[in-house]
Amino acid sequence: MTTKVLIADDEPNILISLEFLMKREGYEVHIARDGQEALDMLRRERPRLLLLDVMMPKKTGFEVCQEVRQDDAIKDTLILMLTARGRETDVVKGLALGANAYMTKPFSTRELADKVRALLAQAPPAAP
Repeated sequence: MTTKVLIADDEPNILISLEFLMKREGYEVHIARDGQEALDMLRRERPRLLLLDVMMPKKTGFEVCQEVRQDDAIKDTLILMLTARGRETDVVKGLALGANAYMTKPFSTRELADKVRALLAQAPPAAP
């Protein structure tokens, strides 16, 4: 079974490039353009991994992360925050809210693909 990945970002060019990269890596990809859409898609599609931007309309990535960790149905979703907000306080906040990893933009596609593979390999299987 193909691993599902949800990409949540409000920047169209980033969505296109991340979608291309994740499909090339063999993942089934779903897209969300704001925080609320990301939560709705998480509950509907149950992806294994969420690539989550911090600064989005409707709900920030921080708010999405917090809601995911409080929802028993989706709390096991792996979360990799991808953001231009690279200050140490932002990284600490993202990890404290439950993100599994945090990468700052710009990043190399190889670095991202490696991080995704590593997260999926080290994580326990999702609850059914």
